[in-house]
Amino acid sequence: MGAVDLHVSPLGRVEGDLDVRVTIEDGVVTSAWTEASMFRGFEIILRGKDPQAGLIVTPRICGICGGSHLYKSAYALDVAWQTEMPPNATLIRNIAQAVETLQSIPKYFYALFAIDLVNKNYANSPLYEEAVRRFAPFVGSSYQKGLVLSNKPVEIYAIFGGQWPHSSFMVPGGVMCAPTLADVTRSLSILEFWKTEWLEKMWLGCSVDRWLENRTWADVEAWVEENGSQYNSDCGFFIRYCKDVGLDKYGKGVGNYLATGTYFDPQLYGRPTIEGRNAALINRSGIYAGGEYFAFEQERVREDVAHSFYEGDTARHPFEGETKPIDPAVGKKLDKYSWAKSPRYEVPGHGYVPLEVGPLARRVVAGAPGAGSHQDYDPLFSDTISTIGPSIMVRQMARMHEAAKYYRWAKEWLGQINLQESFYIKPVELEAGKGFGATEAARGALCDWIVLEDGKIANYQVITPTAWNIGPRDGEGVMGPMESALVGAPIVDPTDPVELGHVARSFDSCLVCTVHAYDGRSGNQLSEFVVNGMV
Repeated sequence: MGAVDLHVSPLGRVEGDLDVRVTIEDGVVTSAWTEASMFRGFEIILRGKDPQAGLIVTPRICGICGGSHLYKSAYALDVAWQTEMPPNATLIRNIAQAVETLQSIPKYFYALFAIDLVNKNYANSPLYEEAVRRFAPFVGSSYQKGLVLSNKPVEIYAIFGGQWPHSSFMVPGGVMCAPTLADVTRSLSILEFWKTEWLEKMWLGCSVDRWLENRTWADVEAWVEENGSQYNSDCGFFIRYCKDVGLDKYGKGVGNYLATGTYFDPQLYGRPTIEGRNAALINRSGIYAGGEYFAFEQERVREDVAHSFYEGDTARHPFEGETKPIDPAVGKKLDKYSWAKSPRYEVPGHGYVPLEVGPLARRVVAGAPGAGSHQDYDPLFSDTISTIGPSIMVRQMARMHEAAKYYRWAKEWLGQINLQESFYIKPVELEAGKGFGATEAARGALCDWIVLEDGKIANYQVITPTAWNIGPRDGEGVMGPMESALVGAPIVDPTDPVELGHVARSFDSCLVCTVHAYDGRSGNQLSEFVVNGMV
């Protein structure tokens, strides 16, 4: 391949701005730099504000997963204020978090990822015409129905939260709602409709129960061939198509994973604390690194700014974190290249390492031994990465697998609501304290750290899943997860590098990406163009 400088925009289809610079040698990406080009500064906005300001401000960080931001910010303040949580409130929070993620799964797949499956580079595939029939934007049969039905779950969120997005109904001590039997019944009906019409009829071609019987990758492959309904479902077709066009061969990433976990057993997290959090989780927290499992401990998190547009080069824990921006022109002279910080985690025996977050991380952690009776144990994806390794296809399958998991849990939680009991216990508003709140947004681990002094916010730090995944190199020069995942991507057509889009979009990052690709030998510019310019 000749010397190239490719400008691809947009690479992502969500919001924000991310430049990805890659070096290509002999048709393969050999290095990558992710450059978040937009400064947000929500931590600065919150400093000195009322302790409850995070409940209003942080959901505005993202219009796609604002409910997740509300969830973790409420728990951060619950911990700082040492609140008491009635079981109903825990159930409602669980349900709201789950249905927000359920709506994201088909919407992301059809509108943001699958439309690249109809790229002309795949026209020689014997499955290409079927891919176009299903996934072509606006006109594809699955695109149309999947996108319409994706909105159903957040109708449940609106029933309890009053609106979606940007609800503020979760507060320290519980939730501000008083649901009726009709609300619960209607929510169950909406959930069942979504499950029947999309999850079972379109995506799986079988029952949720049958899909969840799959415990190994060999089980999944046998499931595809089991009958015509499953073989021809969107899921069955997607697996077959990925194998045909090679999406199971690249996009591995760092191969190490972090899940902070989400959803609590109502009886085990009545008084939220940092120390009691892991044991109360249903969707477990944990680390998988170097082929071993470790418990998640928030005190091991650091934010590195060596290559970020902030003062200094010290890696700090978020309780002591600083957000002091500098002029990017000055920063570039110091070898800084992104507004994103570089989250790192101290893994015992491995030092501070980058970790991938998201559905694949959650599913790998779910395979760890030692789950409590109330906790999720699901070995499917720990088996998958040991059998065929991580890839674009595997990352996508982990995301879609959660549709069945979260549907089942949300249905159970709706049935556990006791309409005769309280949904809120008024807390004592302490003048000082520290709090940590976390959840698993659709895109991965999402965490807040809050420090209160004299009744005001003295420090507030947010680490988003996108920061974990697209953060730049750290002080040791180690690439972040997306940078690592881009390395090794084959570029078949340098004038239309759809492979870069597959990798970046498989992380579902909350940033629209522009890509600059350089030949490793000369770096001369070849062209500038747009790939699937949809937002």
